[in-house]
Amino acid sequence: MAVPARTCGASWPGPVRTARPWPGRGPRPFPDPRDPASGPARPLLLLLPPLLLLPLLTAPGASAYSFPQQHTMQHWARRLEQEIDGVMRIFGGVQQLREIYKDNRNLFEVQENEPQKLVEKVAGDIESLLDRKVQALKRLADAAENFQKAHRWQDNIKEEDIIYYDAKADAELDDPESEDVERGSKTSTLRLDFMEDPNFKNKVNYSYTAVQIPTDIYKGSTVILNELNWTEALENVFIENRRQDPTLLWQVFGSATGVTRYYPATPWRAPKKIDLYDVRRRPWYIQGASSPKDMVIIVDVSGSVSGLTLKLMKTSVCEMLDTLSDDDYVNVASFNEKAQPVSCFTHLVQANVRNKKVFKEAVQGMVAKGTTGYKAGFEYAFDQLQNSNITRANCNKMIMMFTDGGEDRVQDVFEKYNWPNRTVRVFTFSVGQHNYDVTPLQWMACTNKGYYFEIPSIGAIRINTQEYLDVLGRPMVLAGKEAKQVQWTNVYEDALGLGLVVTGTLPVFNLTQDGPGEKKNQLILGVMGIDVALNDIKRLTPNYTLGANGYVFAIDLNGYVLLHPNLKPQTTNFREPVTLDFLDAELEDENKEEIRRSMIDGNKGHKQIRTLVKSLDERYIDEVIRNYTWVPIRSTNYSLGLVLPPYSTFYLQANLSDQILQVKYFEFLLPSSFESEGHVFIAPREYCKDLNVSDNNTEFLKNFIELMEKVTPDSKQCNNFLLHNLILDTGITQQLVERVWRDQDLNTYSLLAVFAATDGGITRVFPNKAAEDWTENPEPFNASFYRRSLDNHGYVFKPPHQDSLLRPLELENDTVGVLVSTAVELSLGRRTLRPAVVGVKLDLEAWAEKFKVLASNRTHQDQPQKCGPSSHCEMDCEVNNEDLLCVLIDDGGFLVLSNQNHQWDQVGRFFSEVDANLMLALYNNSFYTRKESYDYQAACAPQPPGNLGAAPRGVFVPTIADFLNLAWWTSAAAWSLFQQLLYGLIYHSWFQADPAEAEGSPETRESSCVMKQTQYYFGSVNASYNAIIDCGNCSRLFHAQRLTNTNLLFVVAEKPLCSQCEAGRLLQKETHSDGPEQCELVQRPRYRRGPHICFDYNATEDTSDCGRGASFPPSLGVLVSLQLLLLLGLPPRPQPQVHSFAASRRL
Repeated sequence: MAVPARTCGASWPGPVRTARPWPGRGPRPFPDPRDPASGPARPLLLLLPPLLLLPLLTAPGASAYSFPQQHTMQHWARRLEQEIDGVMRIFGGVQQLREIYKDNRNLFEVQENEPQKLVEKVAGDIESLLDRKVQALKRLADAAENFQKAHRWQDNIKEEDIIYYDAKADAELDDPESEDVERGSKTSTLRLDFMEDPNFKNKVNYSYTAVQIPTDIYKGSTVILNELNWTEALENVFIENRRQDPTLLWQVFGSATGVTRYYPATPWRAPKKIDLYDVRRRPWYIQGASSPKDMVIIVDVSGSVSGLTLKLMKTSVCEMLDTLSDDDYVNVASFNEKAQPVSCFTHLVQANVRNKKVFKEAVQGMVAKGTTGYKAGFEYAFDQLQNSNITRANCNKMIMMFTDGGEDRVQDVFEKYNWPNRTVRVFTFSVGQHNYDVTPLQWMACTNKGYYFEIPSIGAIRINTQEYLDVLGRPMVLAGKEAKQVQWTNVYEDALGLGLVVTGTLPVFNLTQDGPGEKKNQLILGVMGIDVALNDIKRLTPNYTLGANGYVFAIDLNGYVLLHPNLKPQTTNFREPVTLDFLDAELEDENKEEIRRSMIDGNKGHKQIRTLVKSLDERYIDEVIRNYTWVPIRSTNYSLGLVLPPYSTFYLQANLSDQILQVKYFEFLLPSSFESEGHVFIAPREYCKDLNVSDNNTEFLKNFIELMEKVTPDSKQCNNFLLHNLILDTGITQQLVERVWRDQDLNTYSLLAVFAATDGGITRVFPNKAAEDWTENPEPFNASFYRRSLDNHGYVFKPPHQDSLLRPLELENDTVGVLVSTAVELSLGRRTLRPAVVGVKLDLEAWAEKFKVLASNRTHQDQPQKCGPSSHCEMDCEVNNEDLLCVLIDDGGFLVLSNQNHQWDQVGRFFSEVDANLMLALYNNSFYTRKESYDYQAACAPQPPGNLGAAPRGVFVPTIADFLNLAWWTSAAAWSLFQQLLYGLIYHSWFQADPAEAEGSPETRESSCVMKQTQYYFGSVNASYNAIIDCGNCSRLFHAQRLTNTNLLFVVAEKPLCSQCEAGRLLQKETHSDGPEQCELVQRPRYRRGPHICFDYNATEDTSDCGRGASFPPSLGVLVSLQLLLLLGLPPRPQPQVHSFAASRRL
């Protein structure tokens, strides 16, 4: 069929807007590229004279040509398939490498991975590791309770009576504005020497403990000094624990007073600004100090709550949310005459990082108006807690009310919802400076087993929003030994630089009694914790016997991963746990949901599934088969899983007992052999303990050779499995050079290099000079081409990676290449495995020319087919490259080859960036399928601050650091009330300090964020297909066909004649995102289970201590005195921070 010449404005007959078969009634299947009529699979270009590879004459006018017939394009596709297959058969050496392995069969054994045995062994090893930490925890908790019970309270204790190492002392001495320097600390602080310890990634002192006290706690108070006094005895227990188990890392006691004592001693990692670290807000402390919580926060937003008071409430709510963990559930509502949720959440939701972020943002929008209606607020809160149709913690239930005061006690509400059982605790918070009667607030808390707190200023927020944990700890203390159960936390970032850890926690109880026959104390003393680095757990898992695509993972009761190869947070915030769900670590599907649920329930299981996986470089999606096997880790809340591809059921284990052969193969690792045998990259693995690691592979190889000259592969300090396999693969790949590569002329076939990579860790690139441009990872297991080749049959093309923001490729000296690789499948008896990948590197520019010739009407003649002005013939990709676009696109949608010279420098880019219209048509016609997912571990550059919250020039706006600084208070106190009244009505951002900034992070530091990822992969169409792209007055005809035994799509299309054919552009690159809509996600929460134990009630609990403080209005005399003292240059001595729980801690 001849296609008439078209101009802009012409259209195809009829409204053709969808793909249609061409010709006939349906898509034609691929013809067999091995058709006997086509002859043997030899490289076609070998049959053509060299002259045909040269650029040819310009084609005749387009009017004499028609769009190629389908059978013509199928013929071109077969020629491309034959050329690729022929080159790979000659140079890839797949068959030859199989023969080499069989010829060396006596040098290795085939071992089997038995999934059930493997996963049970690893689970047992992890259980044993954690059990040793549990025993150390129990010794510490018992000792702490006995030390505190034997301690005698001292009312007159002084700072100079206590000698300890203050972890922040060095940093404070270096800071002239620090609190201690200003007032002259009298504490007897030890000065210690430290030595570098690689296990801690820090300088430590094993003879002492270190103490960290939060900045907003006065370290000279009687309570703190007594705490330091009795906890000093823990030092010997810490040391003894380490003697029994030298692998112990940080041992920590977090006190309910805020004191942290840890071992071994190391200087605190002081931030550049104020240090807001408080152990009571760490994830491990919160988990160990109380059982899970269902919490409803209600905030009074009546008209009397305005200015500074409203800001204090907003900040208090945000701080309260930070005391919750993923085991807790929460909702936040505001009330005046009516109550309503502050966010889109209409019921209790899990207190995870993303949900808490929604709450924090919503709270900032609260506006004060109307009258106070406690009844509306409490009825809403009780209704929330009584909703049994949702997932929740089902343990401690509580209501936290923030208000500026009121007269109503709403006794009728409590009688209706909470009495007589009082299953819901009520905590009330009087916020701001006022003269209201607080008796009703005290009564509400005291009659509902809660506590009353006062928050007169911002300095009281952090303390008083976390003290409620002491009340929740009462049933735990009264339960005694039953509550002394070790819990293991989520993954989080260690504050002292150890990296990602989990912590075993054990509560420490106050065993003292006020007198003979008196009730025993019901206060929790604190939480004992011992860290376990994730790297120590990973060492218990098999590293290299599972192959490049096999791995071990573990999850907790929330479905969060403890171990997973995709657990790679780009930035960490030690204030928040690292919570990556298993279904976010992998591409979610129904099978994985079922596996996750079974693991959370503590079951064993095995399942083979077909699933999607991302490539290592996150550019491709592969559909693969995986075997999942899982078992619970006993005595923990974790479950362990093993993932194996079918081809990793077996693996090779070298057996090089012949030392002469060892030496022979080892010589092929020496750089002196590279010129003749090709360059060798070795995987940077832990072959021996004394091997110096280096990111530079040349240097690493040098270190390896130097070490091997001193030790043997059978040395006890070396991993014999890794070493033997490495040396065996060195010899195997050298034989491939000898049998195949050395005698071939790569230039004849336009190849830049040939290569082989193996499970044993060898990557051999031939010739040696090609190594200069080799950019693949020297660790095959971390190389995208290697892992994808194992998962795909046939030849996998990998164009050079190009970012759309970077400049195009520079085609200089023919150094830009396209990798083509394929796995070597080895069958030994009934055992099949894939121990290696081989491939070639195509010269991009030369193969682009070959591509044009192969997709042309040229025969075995010297000249291309010519058409006269009056004759009609089919266009081809060579003669008609001005009118016809011909491309090869890989399965990810990236350009591999093009007949357009100006597109050569765009090879490797997503094809939508090259021809958006054509790529959209391929997607709409199901040649490609799109997969969208979210990366919750990404790092983003900080956003520049806006001007919305900026104050007028000359007006000082204090930060959190200023509020917590004593000098600022004394200088600002005299006029602070007036300033707060005036500016508090205007500026919204006083209390919106960034926690990371307060912690001292540089302004340019990247922060965690969510990135949306989009990948494309081949869809269901697997046929030769013609279609018309109809875009109004301009249409394009195109043909697309998959190339057999490759990951390529061959596309022939008319070049666009009109600009309006540019349609919507498909995006493939990562984009910043807020993630999926949280309001919708909470309506279908993922399955989880809470801890197995709950302590929320004890009949013997004494609720008489419920906070009966008084509200003191500010004194003008005090303010004036403070100002005079500052003017006289006499900084006042700060008084101990007195709050209701401090007094109750006296013994």
